[in-house]
Parts: sequence; C-alpha cells; structure tokens
Amino acid sequence: MYRVDLLCCEPVLGLECKAYNDPNLLNDDRVLKNLLNREERYVTSSSYFQCLQADLTPSMRRIVADWMLEVCEEEKCQEEVFLLAINYLDRFLKVCPIKKSQLQLLGTTCLLLSSKLRETQPINAEALVGYTDKSITIDDLWRWEMLVLSKLKWDIAAVTPQNFLCHILRRLPLLMDPLINLHMVHRHAQTFITLCARDHKFSMYTASTIAGASVAAALHGLDWTTRSTWNLSKLLDELYTILSIDTDILRNCLDQIEELMTMTISTSNSSSSSSSSSSTNASQQQQQSGIAGAATAMATSNSGTENIVPSDKLLEHCKAGTPTDVHDIHF
Repeated sequence: MYRVDLLCCEPVLGLECKAYNDPNLLNDDRVLKNLLNREERYVTSSSYFQCLQADLTPSMRRIVADWMLEVCEEEKCQEEVFLLAINYLDRFLKVCPIKKSQLQLLGTTCLLLSSKLRETQPINAEALVGYTDKSITIDDLWRWEMLVLSKLKWDIAAVTPQNFLCHILRRLPLLMDPLINLHMVHRHAQTFITLCARDHKFSMYTASTIAGASVAAALHGLDWTTRSTWNLSKLLDELYTILSIDTDILRNCLDQIEELMTMTISTSNSSSSSSSSSSTNASQQQQQSGIAGAATAMATSNSGTENIVPSDKLLEHCKAGTPTDVHDIHF
C-alpha cells in the first residue's frame, strides 16, 4: 500500500490508495505452490487450552478476539491486520503459558506487530493503550513486543487465509458466469474468514482450507451451486484440484462455517430482540415514573450488558473485519 495524489502522482499525506493485485502473480502457479508449502509452519491448535494454558478458556480467547476486531474496525485497518494478529496470538499461546490477566496485553501486542507489518501507518501505541482503558502501560507494550517476537522467532510474515482468496477466485470458472458478482463473492468469503479467526475451533485447519471452505460457503450461500451447472460436490472437487486438499476436510470445514453462521445470526437476532424489548420497557417506565423512572430503567439495562462484547458489530459493513452483512447469505 502506498500514498499518492491521484492528480499529480506526488506523495501526499492523508490519501491512501490500495494497490491492485498483480495478475502476473495470481496467474503464476509457483506463487500458490509456495504459499501451500509455507502455510504448515503457521498452523496452530486449540489443544493448548488443555496442555499448556491452564488459566485460560476458549471463551476468553473469543472475547479478546472480538475486542481485537473492534479495534481494527475503529482504526480502519486492512483485513490482514486482524488475521495476522490472531495468528500471532495463537502461536504465542501454543508455546508460552500466561495468566488470564495478561491476555488483553498479548492481544494488544499482536495488533501492534501486525499493524507494523501491514499498514503504512501502524496503530499508535498510545491509542492501543487507550483501547485497553489504560489497563496496560506503554512500557508493558514494549516489553511484550520483544517477548512475542522472540517466542515467534521473529517469523511474523505468516500465511493467512486472505493470501489464498484471490488465487482461488482467479482459478475458479467464475469470471465466465454472468450470474456471479465476483466482488460480492470476495466480500462474503472475507466475512467467513474473519468469523473463523474469531473461533478457536478453526485453528486446527490450514489457511488454504479455511480460504477454500469460505469461498465454497460464499458461493453456496449465494445460491450459485443451485443456479449454475456446478453443484457443491463439483465445486469441492475443483477446490481440491486447486489446493490439493481432500474434499472431506473441505466439507467438514464448510459444515463448521455454516454452523458458526447459524449461531452468529441467531445470537444477533436474540440480541436485537432483547435490545428492542429493553427499549420498550424503558419507554413504559419513563411514561409511568418520569425522568427518574427512565434513569432507573437505563441503569438496570446497562448493568447486565456492560461487560459483554457486542456481537452486532460483526454484522456491519466494515473494512477490517466483516465486509458484508451475514443476513445476505442463505444456507
């Protein structure tokens, strides 16, 4: 990524343009082969909760991942920043035990490192400390930056599902199909990739598996597998040809993505219903008891939700994490 003035081609502060994907790289099978050969180095497993991280639980990891995604959304980071940060987080937890009080500090450090690698202007360290509500200090962040780098052996150019997305779409016969909006497929697949990164169950899969299953989920959710001559089995066979991943593994990952989507949409609908119900109750109390009654109702509502990470942000159109509304996707 670089900064240019669109009129005079001179560098200018404040204007950021994203470079186009190089078709020569996308069409070269050697690039895809190198990615497939390297990705195994960066695969983690959620088993560290049982064998190493005695003080952590999967739900804690989910909460800090949600927080990291919100920071990326707020800072308008590239999609790759969140995915890399989650990769650093899992790889660190795989080799180094920590206390639960240090988990947010670890997540903050991973965001700092990934933004330094992928952004033209990394996330400001003081801003990151502010996002933690000053629960950590700048000195903590600097010390943990060196700790994380040492535990990762300074290997931070990790392969993520985002690296495979354009390669897969380039090799599928989508450009020839007038029924397909390639941009929409790309956005939906990015949504699935981001949701998978939030859930520790997907850490057992390689990046290419998650990318392939996310593309299949996007096409299946957009009814391409029913409107075209390609059914789901034929699509998985084509993905096997491209990625050399067994179709059973792809189908298992696809099934888990669909299950995750169902749970996410159900949770979102429940949260919306609860929010609507709370607003109605607050309005009724305000009519009955005036300003004092409304203040009491608001306090009661907030007390039950102030420590819960909001899930509705995951359904917004945003640059960093979920680039499309999951309600547009039907399984």
